[in-house]
Amino acid sequence: MSRMTPFASPLLLGFDTMEKTLERISKASDGYPPYNIERMHADHTSGDPERLRITLAVAGFCDEELDVTIEESQLVIRGRQAEQAERDYLYRGIAARQFQRVFVLAEGMQVLGATLKNGLLSVDLVRPEPERMVRKINISVSQ
Repeated sequence: MSRMTPFASPLLLGFDTMEKTLERISKASDGYPPYNIERMHADHTSGDPERLRITLAVAGFCDEELDVTIEESQLVIRGRQAEQAERDYLYRGIAARQFQRVFVLAEGMQVLGATLKNGLLSVDLVRPEPERMVRKINISVSQ
């Protein structure tokens, strides 16, 4: 018996790569580091569009140990701490572990920037209003 997926509809053409991306992300998610996604409402007085802010709890990481990149249509945030061998821990509850967190971006999403403050990494995104486009397709007649 074949598996039926949400993107298997004959009306959804060209979404097979998105389905593969969603499967890969769902398998790679382990919950670390914890994060929030919040909507920053549009400021109509200045004309700023609505934004999204992704905030990750990255306590113990400095900016040199964090990497924020866009790879194809994905926002990838990586953290890698260097192990400090000269320390003699009596108890170690804060692990120096690496992480990778991936967010799939919708078409047109743009990353405005990233800031690190008080152990929180915030990445701001915006989606400019798309232009409404209607295009007439000519019909050729063959005889």
